[in-house]
Amino acid sequence: MTVERYPDIEVYFAPLDIDALKAWIQERIGAELASTGKNKWRGRGEFEGVGLPVLVMAFVADGFASLWVDSPHSPWPRDIDLARDLNVHLKVEVRCSLGGWHPGDEPDRFMCLQPNGEETVIEWPDPAQ
Repeated sequence: MTVERYPDIEVYFAPLDIDALKAWIQERIGAELASTGKNKWRGRGEFEGVGLPVLVMAFVADGFASLWVDSPHSPWPRDIDLARDLNVHLKVEVRCSLGGWHPGDEPDRFMCLQPNGEETVIEWPDPAQ
């Protein structure tokens, strides 16, 4: 069975330890994250010969940072795959969408992975709305 690849991958996590994240992302996809302003880092990794633009932003929602990989060709086909990898290696709380988003989907339901690996579905409303 083939897993659907999302066009891009984004997860939210807390707390942000930028040094640990930099080391992990360097190991996983060879991305060197560099500061591009207050609480923002960019880099470019590679997976199977394909370039992977990466963006990290601190404090995007409720104290959570965002990790965005702008490519469907990453080692993580879906948000949940990146969430699980990040959760296992950094032992942080990670949140991601339940699946690929489509018009009419409930936008406030997320998968939440606790530092111990426990996974639950939560309601996480957008504070801007």
